[in-house]
Amino acid sequence: MTTPDAIVEAAEALRQFGLREYESKCFVGLLQLSTGTAKEISQITDVPRTRVYDAVRVLEARELVTIQHSSPKRFRAVPPEEAIRTFRERYERELERLAASLDRVADVEEIPNLPDVWTMTGENRIEDRIRQLIDEAMSEVVLVVGDGMFLSEAVVEALTDVHDGVSLLIGGTDESLQHRIRSEVPRAETFVSGLEWLAGGYGGERSIGRLLLIDRSAALVSTVGAAADGEHAMFGAGSENGLVVVTRQLLARDGPLTLTT
Repeated sequence: MTTPDAIVEAAEALRQFGLREYESKCFVGLLQLSTGTAKEISQITDVPRTRVYDAVRVLEARELVTIQHSSPKRFRAVPPEEAIRTFRERYERELERLAASLDRVADVEEIPNLPDVWTMTGENRIEDRIRQLIDEAMSEVVLVVGDGMFLSEAVVEALTDVHDGVSLLIGGTDESLQHRIRSEVPRAETFVSGLEWLAGGYGGERSIGRLLLIDRSAALVSTVGAAADGEHAMFGAGSENGLVVVTRQLLARDGPLTLTT
């Protein structure tokens, strides 16, 4: 026996495939009746009789209902397997049409390369990105922190989990921070950064919080200000990316990095 919940569920499912409320109700009602008149369909579905005719015309156009031209007219729903086949064929055609349309749009002109530099705000988001970058490192991680607060527990955990094939170069702005780095990340090669401007901004302006370079092809630079407005960061990827190039040059000039040609 068909339950009310099953009827409602079937009608809702049909609406996901483009049928309107009355059309889906009429189709489900006809499946229960085998054949029926507009009056009988209206009684079993609560669809007004005048709207039954409109709904059935749509269903006939979509090859879901056949009509017996008697007096009164009688209507029959196609079997469920035939209805499924009709829906499948229609949506396969629509998908092919969509694919062709998108291909034509993509071929109109070459999409220009956009600068691959992204910004983010907030310590949690920035640390999530830092952890992701460190996890993806294949050969080298270079990190310079402007203050001990930026060597957080989450970052230390990511650094200590790096596999042995990845070299770690971690620097701070003074010897006390260097000693802390040695203690918390024993495998890392540590150094005191030559980037003195990391220690503070100029005239109360923003200063660098963290400087991260991964495999010399991805970089993240964060800044902090005197006001409590949080940490902001820029992230870029690609060996020719402007942010990556500048970061490599800075670390080669005043840091531990040796550039090779």
